[in-house]
Amino acid sequence: MDKSENEDEFLSMYDHSSSMEQYMRDGAAKAIALKNRGEVKFDQSGVLDKSILEAYWKYGFYVFQNVVSKEELAELRADVCQVLEKAPREPTEFVQGLPAAGAKGLTRPPYRYAKPLSDPLGGTSRNKGRHPVKMLNPSPIEGSPKWTVELLHGNLHLMESCLRLYGHPSLLAIAEAVNGPDFVPYNEVTFIKEPGLGPSVAWHRDGTTHWDSPDWDQGAHGFNFMTQLYPSTAGNGVWVVPGTHKKERVNIPKMVKTSGSERIKEAIPMICNSGDVIMSNRQLVHGSFANSSQDRRVTLNAGFFPYNRVEGVSTAQLDGSKEKYTKERIYKRTRIIALAISARKRHFKNEKPYQYKPLVARGDENAWNKKNREKLLKNYNLNDLYI
Repeated sequence: MDKSENEDEFLSMYDHSSSMEQYMRDGAAKAIALKNRGEVKFDQSGVLDKSILEAYWKYGFYVFQNVVSKEELAELRADVCQVLEKAPREPTEFVQGLPAAGAKGLTRPPYRYAKPLSDPLGGTSRNKGRHPVKMLNPSPIEGSPKWTVELLHGNLHLMESCLRLYGHPSLLAIAEAVNGPDFVPYNEVTFIKEPGLGPSVAWHRDGTTHWDSPDWDQGAHGFNFMTQLYPSTAGNGVWVVPGTHKKERVNIPKMVKTSGSERIKEAIPMICNSGDVIMSNRQLVHGSFANSSQDRRVTLNAGFFPYNRVEGVSTAQLDGSKEKYTKERIYKRTRIIALAISARKRHFKNEKPYQYKPLVARGDENAWNKKNREKLLKNYNLNDLYI
């Protein structure tokens, strides 16, 4: 890897890992001390426990423990591994017209690649320039692959286990508690952070549409569920600056400059075990460092918005394309929630399914079957909602 590709070529992976040790220990201690983790709790009426919501709105994230059973976790891991095994060796294979195995008929390529331990977004204009500061790019060990898969697009049509997880009754009830019963989807992706290879994601905030809205609030851009298939650690996980979801404006370059490096002093890692699910506000300042640790992270992301933040909104996607979200357009995307509930009901027969109120009366239209797998699920992510 030449210097133009990696500005920090003289910083080895081992040096990077060693230099981060104290920062990570301190951050982990601060994270564990916060009162924002525990199992999902509802009252007798099925309403999410008040203390959970209070902690979420205070810090901007909450760690739900033991959400995914060992059985379901094994299914999810197996499906992710199967999809990764079919990935081309590098992104140029798409350009050369070699289709990804298992991706037949998909309009949007399911695999996104990056150079090992690199920062492909920091300090660039990509993603609407939301990543203003570049992270350190340590050199991977000799013999590392030229490219690593950093993300899978469209979890739900790539892996049926992910579709079933999407219909998880507790998670959907949490989405209702935060965003209202008519909550709508964002997108679903898998973040892959292989040990010694996983790239960084420079500090940023996710929302781009409502910052100047007169009725902006701390939940204006929704939240993401982050289901962890392996433990999320200080070394491989996402770091956040608690409370920044409450601020309309933040100056990330100033935060980095004040801290003396990209290791923002106020940041903490979102630590949890496999099978845990993190709910993270999309307005939080967050990012992740190059994974110079020995631990793998695989995170299934699924985001949700309040309906009133989407209907009638005109927005530009990250690729610059513009769109206005009508009721009909939103319905196309929300149908996948009902489809997932139906798929989960067939697989987990002893579990009480969630009822997504906006589509309860249209259940037959969105039932899980071979026809709807092809008609509704395939290429569903072309209808992703983005604000």
